[in-house]
Amino acid sequence: MRPLLRVYLLPAAMLALLLFVSSYWLPQGSPQGCDSLWRPCLSVYQPTSKPEPHGGINGVHGDDITIMEECPGQDFQVSRLFLHLTSALGPGSDVLLDEYLSSWEELIKFMNSLGPLVSFFSHKVQEKITLLRELSSSSSHDSVTSQHAAGGGRRPLAPEAYRSILSLLDAELRAGVVNFQHHTPSGSRTLLRLHRSLLWLRLLLEKLCEGPDARGQLRPPGELCREAYREALAPHHPWLLRQAAEVAFGAMPARGVFLELVCVSSQEEATPVMRTLIAAINEVHRRTQGALEDRGMLELP
Repeated sequence: MRPLLRVYLLPAAMLALLLFVSSYWLPQGSPQGCDSLWRPCLSVYQPTSKPEPHGGINGVHGDDITIMEECPGQDFQVSRLFLHLTSALGPGSDVLLDEYLSSWEELIKFMNSLGPLVSFFSHKVQEKITLLRELSSSSSHDSVTSQHAAGGGRRPLAPEAYRSILSLLDAELRAGVVNFQHHTPSGSRTLLRLHRSLLWLRLLLEKLCEGPDARGQLRPPGELCREAYREALAPHHPWLLRQAAEVAFGAMPARGVFLELVCVSSQEEATPVMRTLIAAINEVHRRTQGALEDRGMLELP
């Protein structure tokens, strides 16, 4: 009986810990408000139009999508993610916010496909996407004013402020929404958290493209995911969340699951698909990094 208790109760306890910690992973906040800390306030965004690809990305062009097959029977589609990423590239160094968030919504499907202990991260990411969606779609932004200003008399931000990442950052800076010393809810701070998570996923894909080690073996995805997390997100997370993440990465599925998600049957087939996707993610990340860095917003509390 005791061995059975250890087998079933320990994983259950760790899962409960993960769910508890997830309430604090990434900043909480939503313009529609919550009656209780334990009741997430999420709405479902339904896109009204299909994205239009914009062109080349550092040698990767729109026709590279032809190497990405549509996978019947699964929610995540790598071709759709690539299309959203390329469509997010605005003029100059800008990133269009709507398509940026659509890219994240597709990435959430990818995360959810990796099992329940990994997908608990996606719940908190979804909260950030929902917040930015509602900031963008609200016509009056009265709820944003009350959340950020708390009766301080600030004028609501115009809807066009949330057209792109550059317009979002500049509008919130002008409105005094962003606080560089204290934790205050803002679209800019929410964007920064998504930006850090995008680096984590990009690093994971890069590591999945690596060849065999000195023993001729491919490293397991859990090890690669843990390594990417330690590089991109762990420096910004408290100790308890880092320990919970270690447990989640230990439950990562085998490499074959990743191959199925990008609709290929071998590592050799997966590499060109993932490298094309990495190039698109990297360009979006590079532009966002530059926008945040130019405004001194990479370390918002």
